[in-house]
Amino acid sequence: MSAEVAGRVADIDNLLAATLDVDDFVDLESLRVTAEHPPFPRPDLEAAAPPPAPIPPPPEPAFTPPEPPPGMKGKLFGRKKYEEQISNNRAAHERRLHEWREQVAQVPAWNQQQLEQHRTREQQRVSALYAAQALYQRECLEREEQARQANVGLDGLIERLKNDHADAITEYVGIVLSNSVYPESFPVDHDFDFDVAARELILTIGVPAPATMPDVKEYRYVKSKDEIVASASTQKERRERYARAVASVALRSLHEIFEADRDQRIRTIALTVQTESIDVATGRPVVVPLVAVGADRAEFTTYDLAHVEPQATLALMNAAVSKNPYALTPIDRRGVRG
Repeated sequence: MSAEVAGRVADIDNLLAATLDVDDFVDLESLRVTAEHPPFPRPDLEAAAPPPAPIPPPPEPAFTPPEPPPGMKGKLFGRKKYEEQISNNRAAHERRLHEWREQVAQVPAWNQQQLEQHRTREQQRVSALYAAQALYQRECLEREEQARQANVGLDGLIERLKNDHADAITEYVGIVLSNSVYPESFPVDHDFDFDVAARELILTIGVPAPATMPDVKEYRYVKSKDEIVASASTQKERRERYARAVASVALRSLHEIFEADRDQRIRTIALTVQTESIDVATGRPVVVPLVAVGADRAEFTTYDLAHVEPQATLALMNAAVSKNPYALTPIDRRGVRG
């Protein structure tokens, strides 16, 4: 539990450092799409079933004569009975022969029925195979068309970007900012527009409210009570961490955009960092601006952000910064270029 809290705190403390070793430039050619097709989902339909083995005719029944009576007495007095048994056995054998001949006569029909059933199953398999292949081909064509349309859109974006279209520049900025991964404990959102005449990006960043910041410093086990107790961080620690995080997000965003814009289409950025809260006086949602700053590319790109204190850098840039972001004190926008 302590390690989890420490990890969340470290993620927030390193919001700026996390982006400095990353090249934020996006090569639009790398976004080209190639349709990827899954394997055909019904390989079980592709193999034909072997034809059934012919049904062999049943073996011909053999005549089994009765055992002759034993001894001399049996031969003298059992002759008549023995001949009756032979006659009965022959009659039974003839009946078996008749049944056997009927079965043998039916074997070709049985084999034909087997072949017809196999042929029907094969026709059903082939029909199902054709239907599955047709569906698979349609889905492949749809994926190919989606990839083609995506690449056509990408070609359009690249061409519009070459011609300095405002919508292309804002789309590229959106791609850059969407690649900027923030910790789950400190998500941000962006809203932006580009002024072509001024070559200025107007960027608004939404950050989490102070109440979402970790308020536990660590956990410890109290043996006498046999329980885990949370040690709260001080209000000063939370206040300083939040103020630094807000400043870090501002510098991080400026850095990412200027670094990604290798063709230097954006000369300046008018940036606002804000958060949402509930107005304790009215109970209604309210947006609280915490930082407003105008950044010039030529000046900002000379800063070595790996060795700065974010709040000091914003002060150098004459930014309007909340006196107490943790208390949701809004900035005074007077004197800050919009």
